[in-house]
Parts: sequence; C-alpha cells; structure tokens
Amino acid sequence: MEYFCLGCGKRYPANELYYTCPECGGVFLLDNLDFDTLKQTPGHEWRAIFDQRAATKNTALRGIFRFYELMAPVLEQEDIVYLGEGNTPTIESSPALRAETGLHTAYKNDGQNPSASFKDRGMACAFSYLRSLIRANDWDQILTVCASTGDTSAAAALYASYAGDAIKSVVILPQGKVTAAQLSQPLGSGATVLEVPGVFDDCMKVVEHLADNYRVALLNSKNAWRILGQESYAYEVAQWFDWDMAGKCIFVPIGNAGNITAIMAGFLKLHDLGIIDTVPRIFGVQSHHADPVYRYYAADSGQRKFEPVAVTPSVAQAAMIGNPVSFPRVRHFAERFEAVGGKHSFQVIQVTEQMIMDAMIQANRNGHIACTQGGESLAGAKRAKELGLVDENELCILDSTAHHLKFVDFQTMYFEDSFPAEFEVSPDRSLANAPELVIDPEEKERLSAAEYTTATAERVVAKLGLQTRSR
Repeated sequence: MEYFCLGCGKRYPANELYYTCPECGGVFLLDNLDFDTLKQTPGHEWRAIFDQRAATKNTALRGIFRFYELMAPVLEQEDIVYLGEGNTPTIESSPALRAETGLHTAYKNDGQNPSASFKDRGMACAFSYLRSLIRANDWDQILTVCASTGDTSAAAALYASYAGDAIKSVVILPQGKVTAAQLSQPLGSGATVLEVPGVFDDCMKVVEHLADNYRVALLNSKNAWRILGQESYAYEVAQWFDWDMAGKCIFVPIGNAGNITAIMAGFLKLHDLGIIDTVPRIFGVQSHHADPVYRYYAADSGQRKFEPVAVTPSVAQAAMIGNPVSFPRVRHFAERFEAVGGKHSFQVIQVTEQMIMDAMIQANRNGHIACTQGGESLAGAKRAKELGLVDENELCILDSTAHHLKFVDFQTMYFEDSFPAEFEVSPDRSLANAPELVIDPEEKERLSAAEYTTATAERVVAKLGLQTRSR
C-alpha cells in the first residue's frame, strides 16, 4: 500500500506515519497497489466470502476487518484491534414514522459501536496500523493526539487504553463546546484531556502543528488509516441489503467530511470489484450554521470555489466544522461517484438547526435512538423530499453517527425551551415531554404507607383514565 497525495500526486510508502504531503501539504488517500489482482475473483465469490465471515469467531475478522482485503491487507492479524466495532444494526422506520414523513427510512445506528459513535470504525483501523508500526520498529512509546468535539476523543482514548503498552493518548477539546457525557468518556479511559478556547477548527490547528513538528500520531481524519476503517460502513450497508443498492439513498452528516469520503470510497470499491451492480445515491447534509461543502456544491459547476466558513453554535456538534480537512477527498470521490452513478448520484442538502432538532425528537418518539447528527440525516431526507429529490419508493438510509444519550442535553433544552438564542431553535410543543409530579412530598409525609400507596394510585388512575378490571 502507498499514500497518494490528492494535491500533487506524489506517493509515499505506507510503512511510515504521514498525514499531509511533505511536498505540497495535500491530504492523502491510501492506495492498494494490488487492487487489480482482487478483480480476478468474481463479485459473487467475494459476496460469499464476506457473508461466510459474518459468522466467524476469529476475533481479528469479526468486526470491520471482515472486509480485510478491501481495507488493509498489509496488516497482520496479530496487530488487529477489535473492541466490538462494526456490524451495527440497520433499523427500518416504524409505520407511524413513515406515515408522518411520507418517506421510507432506516437508521444505521452507529451509536452502537463500543464508544457509542462511528469513529470506532476508523480508530480500529488506525490503532491496528499503529500496533504494526510499533512491532516493526520496536518503539517504546508513541503519543496519539486528536482534536475533537467529543466523539473522536472518546474513541481515541478508548482504543489507546485497550492497546496500552507504548501508546499514550492526549485529546484536545474546545472549552465548553463538548457535552458532559462526551467529556466523561476520555476522562474515564485515562487520557490526558486538554481544553483550549475556541471551536473545533482552533483545536485542529493546534494538533496539526504538533503533528507537523513533533513525533506524535495524529488521529483526526487527516489520518488516511482512519478514513480507510470508516469505509466499512458502506460494506455493511451493502451486505445487509444482500448487495443490492438499487433504489437506495444514503444520508450522511458532513463535519470534517471524512465519513462521507469513506462511504463513497467504499461503495466505489464494491462496484469496481463487481460486488454490487449499482451504487446508491449519496446525500451529504449540513446545518446552515456550518455549511462550507453545501455552499461549494450549491454553486454552478463552473463557478465553484471552496471557502471555509465561520461556524455558529450547532446542535450537531460533531458536524460544527467550518473548514473540513477532508474536503479535497470529497471533491475527488464525488467526481468518481458521478462518473459511475450519474449526475445526481452525489448531492449536498442544507437544513436548519430547527429542522435538525425537530427531526431528532420525531425519530426518537418513533422508536429510534438518533443523536443530533442522526436528526440532521432525517432532516436532510425530509428536505430532499420537499425538493423533489427522493420519493416514497426509495429507501433512505440515515446515518446516526452516535448514540442519542451523548446529546441528551440538547433534548433537555428542547423540552424546557431553554436554547440560547444563537441556536435558533424554538421547540414544537407537541413534541415536548416532561415528568409530572403525582403527589407532593409533603402529602406523602402526612400519610401512612398504606394511605400513601392508595392515594398515589388513585391519582394515577384519574390521570390515565383507567378502568376497573373485571373479575
């Protein structure tokens, strides 16, 4: 395998740590130099191999490396880290949600990964690669570092704590911009947690400086091994639907743009090998508070120019990035995707913060566990329907990148109508929910235990309108 620079085209060996091109500063892809030999195996044989591995008890091949040949065939099985990542469920929407939205949707719940986000896919690959480097070079210590709004730090700290030995973890977070639930994860995994004023983009500049000038392992999406691991999302979606991607649309939130890059790359590999006959349509989704990729693709093709944006507060914290480092990868794969799937096979949708929160609450009231980024995906699908870009006969597969509980603070603000003005969110009161006190504590103190039970039960009966059970 080799690193391939999207800026100048230079190549570098994959047995060293590279993040950006030493020649031009461009971002890398990883190129499997033996990929053409994989084409000698027919697509139906690959399908059989991957389907058979779905039942394996071989730890190294149980998770994302079930698709070993498509990702990192230079790694030895002894170096592969497996913590239960991958194989996350795809749950079709309930009839009630389908009736409400007029859409046929399904959530792929990547919040059911070990650290409760999709970032575990990339970390499993990145840390497996690091273990191979440590073993090959007999390193006694390597420091991993990442900038994060929460999910990256949680995943990096978890995998570092498991790999242990020579690997130590440092995470750099924007002060006050990470939920308490997310902050607790790297702390619990024993990472060194450093806070800096500003937003994610400020943290990213710091870790880029460290990676350029010091011996550290950068774990953000500039790390091409992380992007490689996240391709597994595409492989799992295709396998779940028996390798038939016709009539499927994938909705993916765009933050640093690594995930949508990986998903497009994954589907293209499957198509190149004849494992799937058609690629699905891909929709990137961005909030109007952080939408540089949307702005780029909203312009006419001859007038497009990428420009970073200054972000404003967003409930989709993992996507609140104004200068995504993986944008060159997005542009590269979008061109290839459209060459295979047609002009409208890749599109970017803009949604509002209000739409994101309404969609998240709506999804979760109908049996899902969507995070705010999952709400962004559903909001994107609803917006695409309004624009006539999808219809009710297509299946919209929604990427819920993390577990709902990581972002429960935003649900609380929605229910309590306590969003700061800059979020531009006013709750739909029909979606709000709150606990109701049945009986006052003072009244409980005045009653005997038996009287308290009877009085409380009678008030519950009155509130719910229960009928006496016939005997």
